[in-house]
Amino acid sequence: MKILVINAGSSSLKYQLYNMLDESVLASGRVERIGMDSSIVTHEPAGKPEARQVSEILDHVTAVRRVLEMLVDAEYGVLTEIGEIDAVGHRIVHGGETFKESVVVNQEVKLEIRRLFDLAPLHNPAHMMGINAVEANLPDVPQVVVFDTAFHQSMPRTSYLYPIPTILYSRHKVRRYGFHGTSHKYVSGQAADYLGKPIESLKIVSCHIGNGASCTAILNGKSYDTSMGMTPLEGLMMGTRSGDLDPAIVPYVMNKEELTLSEVNSMLNKHSGMLAVSGLSSDMREIEQAMEEGDAKAKLAFDMYVYRLRKYIGAYTAAMNGIDVLLFTAGVGENSSALRKAVCEGLTFLGVELDDEKNAVRSKETRRISSESSKVQVLVVPTNEELLIARDTYDLVKRKLNG
Repeated sequence: MKILVINAGSSSLKYQLYNMLDESVLASGRVERIGMDSSIVTHEPAGKPEARQVSEILDHVTAVRRVLEMLVDAEYGVLTEIGEIDAVGHRIVHGGETFKESVVVNQEVKLEIRRLFDLAPLHNPAHMMGINAVEANLPDVPQVVVFDTAFHQSMPRTSYLYPIPTILYSRHKVRRYGFHGTSHKYVSGQAADYLGKPIESLKIVSCHIGNGASCTAILNGKSYDTSMGMTPLEGLMMGTRSGDLDPAIVPYVMNKEELTLSEVNSMLNKHSGMLAVSGLSSDMREIEQAMEEGDAKAKLAFDMYVYRLRKYIGAYTAAMNGIDVLLFTAGVGENSSALRKAVCEGLTFLGVELDDEKNAVRSKETRRISSESSKVQVLVVPTNEELLIARDTYDLVKRKLNG
């Protein structure tokens, strides 16, 4: 079975085509600047040269059509015919309280995703355009939606409710939803497999550290608490997001600086975090380089980032009454040995002991970076959200075909 995985944004579309016999990637790529006359299609077929086209692509329907054309192209294609695509899986950011697991797309599912537009106005409408675009091009091919929030639906009420008037929850569903759930689910499963232990027996703290970052307490294989909240703004300090702060700062700054709601929202999401503190960049690589050159602001940004991450790890260890596995994933988590070392050096009270030589090794494989005597297993686990989406799509479609 061949599965096409799509992640649609408002003006972009990323894709990967999997052969589920061996879970190999046959092709991947992206369409950028959708809606413009200079849209860019980058197509990377396995074992063949990369192809790049610039042309007019005014909507997502055309973007999907162009992707399908590339997949069967005589020179750059990997399929003989489009009919080889058995199903399409989509990443959806927000599933609200409705979707606790991945589902096959039908009219009822599409209506519910539309009802959730208010909770994810920047993401869910774009994802819906992706679903509709596939439907227009491949009307008979089943589609599956996989939600970033679904994994966190196992959180208890003590974790997901906010201490505010309950009417705000009953009327408007104001609560913690959490994000990066697809990644946290994938890497925690990989960690359990690597250690040869059932995930139901483990207490895991998963650190998804990229430009956006979140920390999740995974108890017995289920999300128990997570740092991102109703929106991805809450929690850890991030590349451009503030993370946790005193909510009274918002009206105070609005009054003092005469800012609108839109302006303060932009400030907290796009102009805070590492970028604001360093005055330099939201990119951890540039921050670390500046630190090495003696930049004091970059050092402060790095230290604040590490401190806040360490606090969450400690809090989630307390929440679960222990920790067996600490894992790092995503762009920064997988690649920054300096960040991992700084975080773990402050966790020796938990019995965390890092092996500096193992930590310095760069690899695309799951690996242990803690010492043999460490009481906590510290792992680096490369995330692969697209593969999990492909797996869920494969399982659901196969189940549907088998009745």
